[in-house]
Amino acid sequence: MRPRVVVVGSINLDLVVRVERLPQPGETVGGGTFSRVPGGKGANQAVACARLGADVTMIAAVGADTNADDALAGLRAAGVTLLLEESDEHTGVALIQVDAAGETTIAVAPGANAMLSEVELPGHDAVLCQLEVPDAAVLSAWEAATGTFCLNAAPARPIEIDPDLTVVNRHELDLLVRRDGLVALTLGAEGAVLLDDGEEIARAAPPSVEAVDGTAAGDAFTACLLVSLLEGRAEDEALARACAAGALAASRFGAQPSLPTAAEVDALLAS
Repeated sequence: MRPRVVVVGSINLDLVVRVERLPQPGETVGGGTFSRVPGGKGANQAVACARLGADVTMIAAVGADTNADDALAGLRAAGVTLLLEESDEHTGVALIQVDAAGETTIAVAPGANAMLSEVELPGHDAVLCQLEVPDAAVLSAWEAATGTFCLNAAPARPIEIDPDLTVVNRHELDLLVRRDGLVALTLGAEGAVLLDDGEEIARAAPPSVEAVDGTAAGDAFTACLLVSLLEGRAEDEALARACAAGALAASRFGAQPSLPTAAEVDALLAS
């Protein structure tokens, strides 16, 4: 049976400029190319979970503007069920610069995402949240969750909840209020470590790929780790698959267009 995942989180339209190198403060770098790409950490993780084999429902807020349709296109194409609040604020927007090595700078105007508050959850095996929406929405989802609660604690800030599974990088780990349960610590090119109540239980390195755009690599990692664990895979296998998913996303341009399927993850690990 396909795992049922409810994602409570952000939906953005990414306005992306690809340049040879990222500008320094006060500097203009020309010669870039421009794209409009569906994004937002919540939407990215919802699309990723769907491509990896889960039945996904997304709870989020968008504006009544022309950006909403473009921002929702990837979710609709992936077959995600949408439970949306329409806000008087604009649909969330992210301004992203990507250089030739795949490094990024990102500035976000949350708009409607900042209006999401209490939520009602449909039936689920897991609930997945990030921190691009207000604490009230995350707390409401945590309190209502009856299955696994997974928090990708990014962008980093302290929040008083106790997830079953937490995904963080080194910086985000420092701001965690609770570090018990399963914590996946991502280490960039070094891979990731899975901790259980502070004790290392698994470690994995990502397959070697050519970096193109790291925008959604963490979202692919989070989604693949959660779906793999829900499928009953062992922790070390789940972590290895998550690292492979993140690597695949980093090897492709754009947020949602870069997210891999389960078959692509398995093929990379087998190669």
